[in-house]
Amino acid sequence: MQKLNELQLAKELIRFPSITPVDAGVLRFLEKKLKRLGFKTKILEFKEKGFQPVKNLYAKLGSKSPNFMFAGHVDIVPPGNIKDWTVSPFKPSIKKGYLIGRGANDMKSSIAAFVSAVSAFLSRNKKFIGSVSLLITGDEEGDAVNGTKKVVEYLKKRKEKINFCLVGEPTNPNKLGEMIKIGRRGSLTGKLTIFGLQGHVAYPHRANNPATIIVKILKKLKDIKFDKGSKDFQPTNLEITKINIDNSADNVIPAKAEATFNIRFNNKHSSKSLKKKLNKFLIKINKQNKSNFKIDYIVSGEAFLTKPNETTYMIQNIIKKVTKIKPKLSTTGGTSDLRFIRKISPGLEFGLVGKTMHKVDEAVSLKDLKNLKKIYENILVDYFK
Repeated sequence: MQKLNELQLAKELIRFPSITPVDAGVLRFLEKKLKRLGFKTKILEFKEKGFQPVKNLYAKLGSKSPNFMFAGHVDIVPPGNIKDWTVSPFKPSIKKGYLIGRGANDMKSSIAAFVSAVSAFLSRNKKFIGSVSLLITGDEEGDAVNGTKKVVEYLKKRKEKINFCLVGEPTNPNKLGEMIKIGRRGSLTGKLTIFGLQGHVAYPHRANNPATIIVKILKKLKDIKFDKGSKDFQPTNLEITKINIDNSADNVIPAKAEATFNIRFNNKHSSKSLKKKLNKFLIKINKQNKSNFKIDYIVSGEAFLTKPNETTYMIQNIIKKVTKIKPKLSTTGGTSDLRFIRKISPGLEFGLVGKTMHKVDEAVSLKDLKNLKKIYENILVDYFK
């Protein structure tokens, strides 16, 4: 069996301009590589009204239990101003020991490392007992509606058993081996509109300025101390992300003001409990200011924690052996697709150093890429012992 080289494969994947949710042919390319290794594959395209259709890939080698799954995404964020890059973002280049290109860090190189690890594992373990599978989405950087969420529903309907999942997101702050993610905080976005009474600025008593009210509300929202954090989670925080008053005249008190905020919350709360708390607060303050309001919420995920098990500690030990660093079990950072996968399988996240993700000249250290492949291969060896 031909072994796949992680660097060569990473370069090939980066060449596809798969800006979310467009797959640009990258999944068919990856599917061919996996089929040559013996995987049975299925491209799953999902469509939901109001969202762009998304292609995903589920590939499986073997039919026996246990089923070890790797999850990741081939969609990338836009490169931004091409002139700011020192290389073409879709023509991967090597400079000073780094592979540069959009998706090099988040997270095409991680997928390349895993596929390369599988090919190396199979060359030495042809008759292993169990299955290896991959869930690769094209919708992690986008709406996350027609991607992993839908694939998980598809796997549930098929009664597909996943015994453990490794998500290859970049988890390390500065050095490979520092951090494993075993959970994430939840994410709740609030889109708030305050309705006042329009009028002339010289006669404020005849109007009710929603700008004044929204500033007051946002200040009070920002001052809420939700909690002090917990053993596994950092404190809940609220950040105001947008303030908008659509007013073309400088001598008119506006009729409405809008703002958006996002709350990253730990497992002391749920999106339901936070909505209840916020609604109570908004009703009270708008009553005091004789104004009306509208609030729309978007829940991107609930807080979750995967209780460490035997596999978690085995992976932690392998990372330590390869990198000489004992990784911390953490819940920091944003959301990931493990929030969907956890409904069907325990899992964790471990990938590259996330310093350059989404940046100009996104890059991966060649040494880190080689070591990540080694870590993934050793995980497969120990898991199927």
